[in-house]
Amino acid sequence: MKKIFSLTLLFLTLHSFANPDSLFIRKIYDEALVSGQCYENLRSLCKDIGARITGSAEAKMAIKWGHDLLESYGFDNVYLQEIKVPHWERGTTEAGWIMNESGKLSKLNILALGGSVGTEGLLEGEIVLVESVSDLEKVGKENIKGKIVFFNKPFDQTQINTFKAYGACVDQRWDGATKAALYEAKAVIIRSLAQSTDDHAHTGSMHYEEGVIQIPAAAISTVDADKLTEWLSKGKVFVKMEMDCRYYADEISYNVIAEMTGHEDDKIITFGGHLDSWDIGEGAHDDGAGIVHSIEAIRLLKKLNYYNNHTLRCVLFMNEENGNFGGKSYAEIASENKEQHICAIESDRGGFLPIGFDIQGTPAQVEMVQQFRDLLFDFELYKFEPGYSGVDIRPLMQHYPDMLQLGMVINSQEYFDYHHAETDVFESVNKRELELGSAAMAAIIYLMDKTL
Repeated sequence: MKKIFSLTLLFLTLHSFANPDSLFIRKIYDEALVSGQCYENLRSLCKDIGARITGSAEAKMAIKWGHDLLESYGFDNVYLQEIKVPHWERGTTEAGWIMNESGKLSKLNILALGGSVGTEGLLEGEIVLVESVSDLEKVGKENIKGKIVFFNKPFDQTQINTFKAYGACVDQRWDGATKAALYEAKAVIIRSLAQSTDDHAHTGSMHYEEGVIQIPAAAISTVDADKLTEWLSKGKVFVKMEMDCRYYADEISYNVIAEMTGHEDDKIITFGGHLDSWDIGEGAHDDGAGIVHSIEAIRLLKKLNYYNNHTLRCVLFMNEENGNFGGKSYAEIASENKEQHICAIESDRGGFLPIGFDIQGTPAQVEMVQQFRDLLFDFELYKFEPGYSGVDIRPLMQHYPDMLQLGMVINSQEYFDYHHAETDVFESVNKRELELGSAAMAAIIYLMDKTL
């Protein structure tokens, strides 16, 4: 038995290290896990800068932080790309209470949705429960007019991939206020988009349609949503809420870019995450992790003296959370400059354990990426299926429809405990899982550069 085990181990070892790609990727992982810098970089971004909503002083400092850090690594080019971005502020901390017919009060854990108008003082109204946006018509204007709509669609707990559960109910956050306003609702509150039952409210972007009256929109914690549902089952419930949020004039901001110039041609492989975050927590998983993944990936390749064929461009995008003007502007500028973009890779799903990459491209491109499944399985990357790449890089497809795009896939089970909530702080990130993410990014960039 010992002899069989030894022969098997020898075969696996020879199989792994006979392949030069496997050998180089092993070096990437060794460097990342032993001497990696992404964890300390994330600590600095979270603790020295903090939450980084577009237009804020923290967002401006994050741009300087990113530029200075990239310059310190000595890449071929480091520069700022000017863009115009919206500027929304939460203002004074939100306050909210529910009250039943007997006068019993309960304070709410409440956050304005990003982009919401304020309440202009204390807003009061009766609550009407609507399970989902599609149920507004069923409830009817006669039961909604002048009331505050409570959207209470929860995550589907049977979904293994929590991003699918999120996608199934995100419309109540994005469209809820506009759709409810058509029925003459006074305001909207939603159940936070989270899989766990806790006291933390989760914010996130929403939008208003032109020509439709703008009404306030907020999220409450899942604990409060359950309590509100229980109270409504016993009679009428009223809410009192105050939010001071508002928009200011658009501002000039920047994407931060670093490059390793291609030795064979000018074709470009873009990779990155978004530098902005919401204004609560520290933006550690969303998307500080993606930022440091990308910076560390290009640092690892430079450290290992990788001779890249194409230009490798790391982009720290600004304004993904409430407009995506960083991604849109980047794509437009690339097209105007007649750049050749062949591949884009994004990390924007947190600093959890990486398990593969979603592939957005033609069947031939999907097959090409999948040829590396066996090679990367040794590094516990195994999911390589058609899917969505990422919000920041997606606009490139409008200008480069034939390009390949990849989105890093992580173990998603904990992500929505932190997404857009005060819990998204540095301490919630596991050092080793973060380092594995940076190595996975570097490995896929290496393979795409060699293959495309």
